[in-house]
Amino acid sequence: MSEQAQKAEKAQVSSSSASEISKPSGLSSKLANSTGISTPNGLSTAQVQQRIRDGRTNNVPEQPVRTFRQIIRNNVLTPVNAIIGSMFTLIMVAGYPADALFAGVVVSNSVIGIAQELQARRTLNRLAVLSAPKVRVARDGVTQEVSTSEVVADDIIELRPGDQLVVDGEVVSAQGLEIDESLLTGESDPVDKAPGDAVMSGAFVNAGAGWYAATAIGADSYAARLSEEARRFKLVGSELKSGVNTILRRLQWIIPLATALLLLRLLVNEDRWQDALQGTVAAGVAMVPDGLVLLTSLAFITGVVALARRQALARELASVELLARVDTLCLDKTGTITTGQISFDRVEPLSNTTQAEASLALAALAAADPAPNATLAAIAAAVEQKPDGWELTHSVAFSSARKWAAASYADRGTYHLGAPDVLLHPESTDAAHDTARRRAAAASAAGSRVLVVTHAWSFDLSYNGAAGKTTHDLPEDRKPVCLVYLGDTIRPDAPEIFAYFRQQGVELKVISGDHPATVAAIAERAGISDSNTSNNNASDNNDDSTNSAGAFDARRLPEQTDELADVLESNTVFGRVDPHQKRAMVKAMQSRGRTVAMTGDGVNDVLALKDADMGIAMGSGSSASRAVAQIVLLDNRFATLPRVLAEGRRVINNIERVANLFITKATYAVLLTVLIGIFGSPFPFLPRHLTLIGTFSVGVPGFFLALAPNHQLVQRGFLPRVLRFSLPAGAVAGVVTFALYEIVRRLDGHSLYEARTVATMTLLGIGLVILLLISRPLRGWKVALATCMAGSYAIAMAVPFGRDFFELEAPTLSGWILMLAAVAVGGIGSWLAVDLTQRRTAETPKHN
Repeated sequence: MSEQAQKAEKAQVSSSSASEISKPSGLSSKLANSTGISTPNGLSTAQVQQRIRDGRTNNVPEQPVRTFRQIIRNNVLTPVNAIIGSMFTLIMVAGYPADALFAGVVVSNSVIGIAQELQARRTLNRLAVLSAPKVRVARDGVTQEVSTSEVVADDIIELRPGDQLVVDGEVVSAQGLEIDESLLTGESDPVDKAPGDAVMSGAFVNAGAGWYAATAIGADSYAARLSEEARRFKLVGSELKSGVNTILRRLQWIIPLATALLLLRLLVNEDRWQDALQGTVAAGVAMVPDGLVLLTSLAFITGVVALARRQALARELASVELLARVDTLCLDKTGTITTGQISFDRVEPLSNTTQAEASLALAALAAADPAPNATLAAIAAAVEQKPDGWELTHSVAFSSARKWAAASYADRGTYHLGAPDVLLHPESTDAAHDTARRRAAAASAAGSRVLVVTHAWSFDLSYNGAAGKTTHDLPEDRKPVCLVYLGDTIRPDAPEIFAYFRQQGVELKVISGDHPATVAAIAERAGISDSNTSNNNASDNNDDSTNSAGAFDARRLPEQTDELADVLESNTVFGRVDPHQKRAMVKAMQSRGRTVAMTGDGVNDVLALKDADMGIAMGSGSSASRAVAQIVLLDNRFATLPRVLAEGRRVINNIERVANLFITKATYAVLLTVLIGIFGSPFPFLPRHLTLIGTFSVGVPGFFLALAPNHQLVQRGFLPRVLRFSLPAGAVAGVVTFALYEIVRRLDGHSLYEARTVATMTLLGIGLVILLLISRPLRGWKVALATCMAGSYAIAMAVPFGRDFFELEAPTLSGWILMLAAVAVGGIGSWLAVDLTQRRTAETPKHN
């Protein structure tokens, strides 16, 4: 199709979409003629097929997902495998193939890494399909739901509150449409959009409804990239990964220098260059933390897969680590503490309003919004009257920031529906206002959600075409019409879940847009209370918006970050919080060094979810909230969160244990290399000896520790803690082993083989003691693991084939006595050295 033909067809589609409206049905039909928000004709099936043939679709390259070839390359061509491969080449050149057992780690690292990543990719891909955003488009005059990749050029796409725009486009029709572009531009205020206005992908609908035509699609669409983010497989912003990489970078300098110096010294002292090369390879292999990277990745991957099996989709591998560091959990009331299912209770007419008049006004307000939220939907379902003869002239959709919705009708004035403490005059002496305030306050204190309907004759929500906005002012002459009582159902497991978080040292903050008294009552029923808050809201008058009996009114929050952080430190429950305040509260807590998680499901939670260290969204929430969250609870089960926290702690604590093992091994290997270089002795181990030691004291135990349950509290400072343990423990193990080796080697009647055997047994024994130190608190299975490792070595020593292959020689009685004494000295010395180092660190004053 030619470019001119495409332009002509596009103009025709846009024109027909704006003018040809299908017949409305249901309650909204009474107002459809004046709203212009009914379903447009959109593209025809033939037009859609033509665009697909022309390639004008929203297909986005799946570059974030590793291909099978990339997975193989990234798991095989690693720095560790490169070092081990080089050592393998040298030992084969030296003519000692029996010492090449250490090369098996290249195979095991690669096979396990590839298998685990493929399994994780399959699991995440399945969940990504479930959580992928859907788009509602008009085609052949009917609304259809399609995936983002099925959108084609010129598609007419529906917009409702909470929707994220998946492509760039131009508004075709709108009613009270407000677009929040803060994720793109940083602009805090939502922007009113009218027909003809441009909209950008990545923004989201804050209020109102409308339709827009897709003008820019494909890989350049920011939001389309977001939709694929669920399948991204990476380690980002990880303290663990950063610490491990720091260790590897240091060793990349240390290992070549140490092995080069050792080789030069051994070439001088050894009779054969092959023996010198054999000793050098043994030292080099021991210094490489060969399984550290594998087990770190393995722990992350198993954590992500474990969460996925519980229908919790983690966007990144690092999300699992962040969970363990969370010390503050911010909760939105609706959908997290409560089930999110709002129930209609009753209507209470005020003044001279009759029940029928109140119900009719509610029906008209519910019908005026083409995309009603859960509250309006509950009201519309409960009210049976139909607003015949109510001609809608203008409307303003509900906004979390305003706390109200409004509609103007010909010859009927303007009605507002919203929060009593916003719509009722706080200082009015009118009896109706006073009565409404008192009754609303009493119901809120009991935990009910209360709305008020007000009416004004002399006010019109006139649209200001020059400014591009509908007025958001409130009429001065508004009169209360009725109170609307709604109910929230608390999740039955909420008290138990929140008690668990408190036991785990996680501080809870409830931040909600509802009335402070309502939030406080709901929070208390859920087991969250705040004894400090009521005093902070005290004021000189009796306005219920300033003294909410247990919840802080966010309208009195300071704007300065430091002052806001002070208020957050001393209060737990907050009401009347608008979306930008939620974001500011998250940032204020982060400024005090807190690691903040935010849970939410609505459009009013998007900004806070985006800025929190860990954003957690419900699967049934808005597409915008799911797009910015790092974890999505696909089954909406809040009870999954404790498991999410436990999984994160298991990963980070176990990786620290594994790192302790491998860095201790690298430490004593480097120290032994230096000592041999200084004293000029034959290297005390063959490569095959170090394979035995590494397998039984580090590799196999590390695998079990990496996957074991571990729910201990997590602290910052991964790398310093690892070094405080590994350096003293490794130093003691290296010094004691070298000393024993030199003593036995110099004793009459003891061969070099026996000295090496005693050194191997000593280093293995001290390594197993260090393993038990790392495994604290000890459990039966941990002691059994260490015992099995010692038994495995004993079998290798007892079997003639094993003894011959590993070139081990049974020690004499004096050799056994010296070995046992050295293990005792090394084990106790390692324990004392680690304990002393950690105690000194704990006693060091910390300066902020």
